[in-house]
Amino acid sequence: MNLSNNKEHKIAVIGLGYVGLPLAVEFAKKFKVFGFDINNQRIENLKAGIDHTKEVEKNELINVLTNDCTKLTGLYCTNDIKLLIKCNIFIVTVPTPVDKNNRPNLNPLLNASKIIGEILKKGDIIIYESTVYPGVTEDECVPVLAHHSGLKYNIDFFVGYSPERINPGDKEHSVANILKITSGSTDESAQIIDDLYRSIIIAGTFKASSIKVAEAAKVIENAQRDINIAFVNELAMIFNKLGINTQEVLNAAGTKWNFMKFQPGLVGGHCIGVDPYYLAQKAQEVGYHPEIILAGRRVNDGMGAYIADELVRHIVRKGNINNNEVLILGFTFKENCPDVRNTKVIDIVRRLKEYHINVDIFDPWADPSQVEHEYGVICKNSKSELKKYDAIILAVAHHKFKDIDISSMCNENAVVYDVKSMLPHSIVDMSL
Repeated sequence: MNLSNNKEHKIAVIGLGYVGLPLAVEFAKKFKVFGFDINNQRIENLKAGIDHTKEVEKNELINVLTNDCTKLTGLYCTNDIKLLIKCNIFIVTVPTPVDKNNRPNLNPLLNASKIIGEILKKGDIIIYESTVYPGVTEDECVPVLAHHSGLKYNIDFFVGYSPERINPGDKEHSVANILKITSGSTDESAQIIDDLYRSIIIAGTFKASSIKVAEAAKVIENAQRDINIAFVNELAMIFNKLGINTQEVLNAAGTKWNFMKFQPGLVGGHCIGVDPYYLAQKAQEVGYHPEIILAGRRVNDGMGAYIADELVRHIVRKGNINNNEVLILGFTFKENCPDVRNTKVIDIVRRLKEYHINVDIFDPWADPSQVEHEYGVICKNSKSELKKYDAIILAVAHHKFKDIDISSMCNENAVVYDVKSMLPHSIVDMSL
């Protein structure tokens, strides 16, 4: 079947979060883009030029926004699925989380596939960007598309997979500046998908040989980082027992040209803290029990409790036993961004509360209402709300924390735990 010419593309981006919005904005500079999200408030905010993720600058967003859905280019944000029937390219950028037992939750992906299936037309192409294990696109999503559309796969409609590589909060490695993996269900659709992305990706594209190869490439990228960070976290725990400064060891080892410079710390977020479980799930389905992948996850998932336990031991050594007040600096999953998805700082909070310790959280980047809704804890974003504390943990390396006066917030014999090795050594009692 002859697929649509590149110049005729009308694109629908399903899911306007950290991944979908920057992608939609880039495409809208050259194509007509319909940005779809089921969150009505998100749509209203975007129409007003407000992006709470802070991934897209306000001026850049406003420059591509349009209220005219008939214009040849620009971004039209909507929660009306009927408007998407005008599109011939559908790009799915919805979350792929894990459940409380760390099992992949494909419901957002399958629901998006159902929505698209109900308006799918002959010749349309659906591209998935959400991180999955190998086989999800063809084995899970395609049957949903076919069932709800009544169309035949690779005859009436086609699919592709082009994994997202967005790094939240990173303005240098924006969507256009990161090399893009592409793939398609047929040679012709793969080429169209590759051409489509190459039209906006300055860094270029890499066309994978199959959809499964592209899916596997994405999921191992983050699994590799997870394992490497777990190794350094384990080293930090060993060196702590040996009375050796981990950062000094890493600085020394880092003088070798091929030493990989990973840092210890909390490993959360929507990618590194989740993707290894997707790969592990598929491995177990085919009868292989992954040892290294899951061992890395166990180490990293336990770091919040480890940090809390070490802090409590240090507090007790200093003789501060009762009614301790602890301040945690930072709650987002990484520095200099507002993203609190799967933040492991919450593990520190919960563990300290098991010791009946009073905990305050301060993060100038996090949205307090979102933190309370997602985690049921209070997050302060004004220094005027803070007091003096028996212990302070710097958990996230926000640039804004470099200028904060830690000493002014410390009671006598207070413990300062610098998880990110960011503070002056003179005021730090403990570090990873």
